[in-house]
Amino acid sequence: MGRASVRLSAIDLNLLVVFDAVMQERNVTRAGARLGLSQPAMSHALTRLRHMLKDELFIRTPKGMIPTPRAEQLASPVKHALEGLQHSLEPDTFEPSQTKRTFRIAVDNYAAIVLVGPLVASLTNTAPGIIFDFRPSGTLNLVDLLDRGALDLAIGPFAQQGERFSRQSLLEDRFAVVLRRDHPACAARSLSIEKLAELGQLEISSIQHATDFVDQALAKLRLARRVRMRAPYLAAARILASSDMACILPKRVAEELVCNRQLVARPVSHPTPPVEIAMTWPRWLDNQPAHRWLRSAILAAAKHLGSE
Repeated sequence: MGRASVRLSAIDLNLLVVFDAVMQERNVTRAGARLGLSQPAMSHALTRLRHMLKDELFIRTPKGMIPTPRAEQLASPVKHALEGLQHSLEPDTFEPSQTKRTFRIAVDNYAAIVLVGPLVASLTNTAPGIIFDFRPSGTLNLVDLLDRGALDLAIGPFAQQGERFSRQSLLEDRFAVVLRRDHPACAARSLSIEKLAELGQLEISSIQHATDFVDQALAKLRLARRVRMRAPYLAAARILASSDMACILPKRVAEELVCNRQLVARPVSHPTPPVEIAMTWPRWLDNQPAHRWLRSAILAAAKHLGSE
């Protein structure tokens, strides 16, 4: 038996707003806090919607509210309809100095280290009411979160995600080697591939930029890299300052790591592949004024870095 049809005029728009919030948060309490509604009010709204649609919509589990197949089917159309309505009610122009809102942005470790600081510094005075919620991208399902509107934008070395997303390149970088200031290898102004084979190396587990170009170059010389340790970026400075290990990193990340520390950065004499950082966002936000402003601000901060 097919589902009974539901007339649009019979549905309270506020019920769809509640549905969308629970769909994103997967938790009634958090969804209520987001909407400014009490838990009884949220439960009442969900009960009305369940009765109207003849479906449970969300099942309570230890891991949160799990959507039913019917809820999954409704999620994207409802999300896009609410956002389209919201955007149609917004002014044609966006005034950052007068706006209070939050932008949710996923960043990889490179963007967090290199780009976030300059971006925030450039906007502190021009957009005092805007909150930037930067989230580490390593454990996130970016495509799903962008689709659901839980993220406004993602920054990192991400490939094109499909026709429903837009992408713009922000920065290119190369690689450098970081080691302690009094390391014997610091006498050279740059480090050859052969020299890298002699050094024990620290690999950064939390920065995902491939350094296999070193292994490929060494293999041609019948040499191999000696990885002595893997550790997160936050541990790298102390490890390198107290050992003879070297670490291959994107150049701008290396410059941040050695800043005000007993470390130095040296270029690699062998050609290295480029490191590209780009921003990705849902294509339907291309012409939305607030999102256009956000992208232009990020691009301006990246261009300033690129010109340094």
